[in-house]
Amino acid sequence: MIYLDYNATTPLSPEVFETMQPYLAHHFGNPSSIHSAGREARAAIDDARDRLARLLGAKSHEIIFTGGGTESDNLGVIGLARASEAKGRHVITSATEHHAVLHAFEFLEKKEGFHVTWLPVDQLGRIDLQQLADALTPETTLVSVMSANNETGTIQPVSQIGALCRERGVLFHSDAIQSFGKEPIPAGVCDAISLTAHKFHGPKGAGVLYLRAGLPLERLQFGGSHENQRRPGTENVAAIAGLAKAAELALSTMDSERPRQSALRDRLWDGIRQAFPAAIMNGDTEARLANTLNVSFPGLDGESLLINLDLAGICASSGSACMVGSIMPSHVLMAMGVSPALAKATVRFSLGKETTVTEIETTISRLPEIFARLADSAE
Repeated sequence: MIYLDYNATTPLSPEVFETMQPYLAHHFGNPSSIHSAGREARAAIDDARDRLARLLGAKSHEIIFTGGGTESDNLGVIGLARASEAKGRHVITSATEHHAVLHAFEFLEKKEGFHVTWLPVDQLGRIDLQQLADALTPETTLVSVMSANNETGTIQPVSQIGALCRERGVLFHSDAIQSFGKEPIPAGVCDAISLTAHKFHGPKGAGVLYLRAGLPLERLQFGGSHENQRRPGTENVAAIAGLAKAAELALSTMDSERPRQSALRDRLWDGIRQAFPAAIMNGDTEARLANTLNVSFPGLDGESLLINLDLAGICASSGSACMVGSIMPSHVLMAMGVSPALAKATVRFSLGKETTVTEIETTISRLPEIFARLADSAE
């Protein structure tokens, strides 16, 4: 199997698994218990929080552990909007956000009466900073723009967005779930940042919301007083320990992996164009993640292409893995001006630290037969 779907999820690192094992087998205490078993578990969480805070240039109490990226996004968006509504009920996001953010804003708009501005993007998938500036009003309390898109890899100007928001007294949340470990997170420009472990070789079911100290946040769940009364529920000790280890490993290899994966991605694109000259690359060719290649194949059916790739032992996707079973064209590509037909003829290839030159060359060698088979079936 050749796995080229790292933006969907990543394999658990052996070092991370080793870190998690003691808390799966031996140190199983509830971290809220006061006895020795509970204190052992609490110490593991405290250690993970401190280590992650150092990586993010944050304070330990600014780290909130969650059950994953969707919860982190929901908590960051809805929790901040509700906590700030005394100031205003106008919030802003972009049209190409992950559904964990988009649906949170839709909820605020449809169920709670917030006014939402949906920023358009250009054909490369980037927002216009002037449009953002023009959309800000005295009633604006929150802006949420992802650092890099999960489908196209397009990187947003997070530093400039953060500076603009700070200048206007508006909170800025960024979904950095896809970019963490691949691109630096600019220190001090975000008020809230969402992460999830399984995107950087950590366990599924573990996420983080960084929240700048002093900011109010309305909790979305009710129960105990965990995570400084911001997110109740018994903590997943093993997953949290694994998350911190995975984050350290991801940042330690980021500078070496970016050029390596970029070269492999470009080689794959060259091979695709040779086998299918009409192929179209989507997204920003410069400001994008090194591992992501989003390609439309005019005249082909995207679902059939994915099936044929899978039969050839190649794992890829049509976009967000959270939209499994969806027959709708990608909202990201549609927002970029791609036609519905072309959006449905699109495949996302995403590479990772295990991707090899041999895997890329093997993929390229199998493409002509796949395209020929699809052409024959279309006749």
